[in-house]
Amino acid sequence: MLKGIQKTLYVILIFFVSLFIASSFFIRAEYNYVVYGDTPMLQQQHVGTFILLIIALLVFSVMLYRLCLKLNVYRPKIVIPLVLLGSLAIQVAIIFLFPRLPTDDSQTVVSLAMNMLYKGDYSTFGTTGYLHMFPFNYSTVLYIEALLAMFPDNYVTIKLANIGFALITTLMIYLIYKQLNPNSKDNDYGVLVFAATYIPSLFMSNFIYNDVIATTLLTSALYFGIRFMKEKSIKYIILAAILVTIGNYFRSIGIIFLLAIVISLFFHFKQLGWKKVVLSVCLFAVLFNIPSWTQNTLLQTTDKVQTSTTTNAAPIYMWLNMGINLKTIGFWDNRESYNIYQRDADYNKAVSTELFKESIAQKLSTASFGDLVHMYYKKIIWTWTEGTYQIERYGIGNDGSSGGQRASFIMGGYSYPTFATDLFAGNSPYRSGILWVLYTMNFLMYGFILIRLIGSLRAKRFDEVSLVLVILGFVGFYILWEIKSRYIYPIYPLLIILSYMGFKDTYEWLIQQDFLRLRSSARKES
Repeated sequence: MLKGIQKTLYVILIFFVSLFIASSFFIRAEYNYVVYGDTPMLQQQHVGTFILLIIALLVFSVMLYRLCLKLNVYRPKIVIPLVLLGSLAIQVAIIFLFPRLPTDDSQTVVSLAMNMLYKGDYSTFGTTGYLHMFPFNYSTVLYIEALLAMFPDNYVTIKLANIGFALITTLMIYLIYKQLNPNSKDNDYGVLVFAATYIPSLFMSNFIYNDVIATTLLTSALYFGIRFMKEKSIKYIILAAILVTIGNYFRSIGIIFLLAIVISLFFHFKQLGWKKVVLSVCLFAVLFNIPSWTQNTLLQTTDKVQTSTTTNAAPIYMWLNMGINLKTIGFWDNRESYNIYQRDADYNKAVSTELFKESIAQKLSTASFGDLVHMYYKKIIWTWTEGTYQIERYGIGNDGSSGGQRASFIMGGYSYPTFATDLFAGNSPYRSGILWVLYTMNFLMYGFILIRLIGSLRAKRFDEVSLVLVILGFVGFYILWEIKSRYIYPIYPLLIILSYMGFKDTYEWLIQQDFLRLRSSARKES
């Protein structure tokens, strides 16, 4: 029965990945604020350019893989630090070459952190305040406040912390891969190099928010969860529970990682025994809400707030309402949902909840079945095939001179100009070029993921089921929720792992085929 459930999960993910791949030959998902504004774009695919980039990236990938194979003669204690050091150097160069200023939510959390640190100002929790509406972002404010209290008070401090967490994520990608491939004859430095030079993660360190730290914590939690299932040592599940709890405190999608680990524990019920499975589940249940409970208790006992911060926070129905929109395909709805909460409900959670439910019901009743199917199809395809996690906005940035005041607010500016900011100014070939490369690379990753999933299904090997569960959780969640391709950033480590597995399977199969062909020819000649 358990094998049947795991097989079904693989088949479902194969369906979605196949949908992403097939759609990409006809539709190109794009986000480029300089050209289109803050809008998700789905356009007709430029097949010629697309095919040429596929070929070029495949050739480059094979060359890089062969180069990484030559590193097998060196010990991990030498290679791993050197690769991480190289990634560190690249990311440091990026934050100085693209000194992007924080904007919108990013700027807000920085400002709030400084107000709390230097002025003791917690008025943001009051009605109409930012944290009154979004109390879940207090974790990010608290984190930034702690950094600025301990280290020099500037943006570079926060970005360097991002780089530190990004490097840990890179290491975790490698460690998870090794856990899932314990019988590999190679050191598999290729997956480490891929993770260390993955362009979206290199640029995302330039973005001051909770994405990078949450990704590190949740990826690490998954690693220790997998290691517990392999080695059965209780210390690993304790670490997994702590990390997923803290990760969820920063980004509430941590619940998806938690559920994936718990379900995977039940798949390993026979190996672990019922006592360890029950103990693990209880541990997750006890720890999971401690950060939010502690936060509320401390804020109330110190008279920073009078009631729980979630009493009149924006309800989850606000994001669900954004997620159902035929015009924006579930993207930002130009404050339509915000206005329901702020103006119509006067920042009242209970009142706004009912208004959002009415709005959702109206949208569902007035739209035809075909309209809804079309919207959800476009929503899924844009979110999962855009491929850049919107680094054009969050990592590269812009001088803010294009598009007026709204553009400046979204894109921000730079602390100072550099030759790199000049090269990427406006819709330059460098900006559009990197977006094309990332889009195509994302497509190829899906291709190799598909190969791995089909191979695992045929071999009845389900070692990657915890990764499959997390990805499916994200697919399902963002079918309903407001979308940004940046929102799925926390699963880029899993996409790297699965795609590298597929790439390696393909490479070794091709090498084997060449060997068999040559051997067959030799036999005929003799």
